[in-house]
Amino acid sequence: MAVINRIAGFADEMTAWRRHLHQNPELQFECHQTAAFVAERLREFGISEIHEGIASSGLVAIIEGQGTGPTIGLRADMDALPIMEATGLAHASVNAGKMHACGHDGHTAMLLGAAKYLAETRNFAGRVALIFQPAEEGGGGAKVMCDDGIMERFDIDQVYALHNAPGLPEGKMVTTPGPIMAAVDTFEIVITGHGGHGAMPHETKDPVVAAVGIVSAIQTIVSRNHYAIEDLVISVTQIHTGTAENIVPAEAYICGTVRTFNPDVQAMVMRRMEQIVAGQAAAYDVSARLDYQIGYPATVNDAGAAEFAALVAALVVGEDNVDAAAGREMGAEDFAYMLQERPGAYLFLGQGESAGLHHPEYEFNDEIAPIGASFFARLVETAQPVE
Repeated sequence: MAVINRIAGFADEMTAWRRHLHQNPELQFECHQTAAFVAERLREFGISEIHEGIASSGLVAIIEGQGTGPTIGLRADMDALPIMEATGLAHASVNAGKMHACGHDGHTAMLLGAAKYLAETRNFAGRVALIFQPAEEGGGGAKVMCDDGIMERFDIDQVYALHNAPGLPEGKMVTTPGPIMAAVDTFEIVITGHGGHGAMPHETKDPVVAAVGIVSAIQTIVSRNHYAIEDLVISVTQIHTGTAENIVPAEAYICGTVRTFNPDVQAMVMRRMEQIVAGQAAAYDVSARLDYQIGYPATVNDAGAAEFAALVAALVVGEDNVDAAAGREMGAEDFAYMLQERPGAYLFLGQGESAGLHHPEYEFNDEIAPIGASFFARLVETAQPVE
């Protein structure tokens, strides 16, 4: 692999940064200590233009290259998850119930590594905008940063991001033109009936049987209401009801997730879910309320940017380790909002076999940090060469 020698030379530093961040995870928009750590490192690298407090705890740092040219944006997410860590590592989280279980500590370390190299060499034209973003995990921090005007304020022309991928061979990089990750919506259904004694169900309006009917009917949206070649996932993930074996409860709760790529499919799901909830409630003589929450949009790579990013990836990991047409998956990512604002691409970097993302035993593979940092650096140098 053609990892940049200078970046390989400070791999141990990157590991130290990453493990410090891992020990001190923060959630959502409250990444203030993380951002302060990042800003301190950037100043050590000689980067003086650092804009803090964007989207509460996000920051954007500017590295000036040689001469005039465009500005390329590189994004890393900083937030952790509300998970109790179970790795047993010496650098495990010291904040109970908070854990870097998705590798955002690694993403931040990779972008810091690229920043250190780029600030030293400045072998590029124009500028680099380093985007350190809070609240990817459910808060939509990317949207908030875009709403705060970072693309216009810093004159960003294109934007790129990486995510580690457990199970993908270490050092392999994949992307795809067009949609790479799905839109994600959440639904909640509250069913209200009339409780009573389990031995006398005729005196009740049972929300349990209504919940079962609604869940079964929702599954027919995928099997009977959408065109089979259009990707769609509807998963019911929670059902809560009841307190005892001989009591018919008064209420039941259902929730789940919807993943789509096509807005027409998304609209169909919303319409059918409303019809099903209303119809099943009437059939079982209960009342039911649907709360359908539209979340992150699909993450859509610019075709040209994805092709370019794959070519750069090949410079770092070799052509045999790059898949430029890997297809799309049903996960979701708020980098989608940045790609709605500017052309760019999102890529995955394999970290080998490990516990999966969002698992309490997950650990970022520090061996891939120099690869990710080298990719970011080569991306800048290749996109904006000095003439």
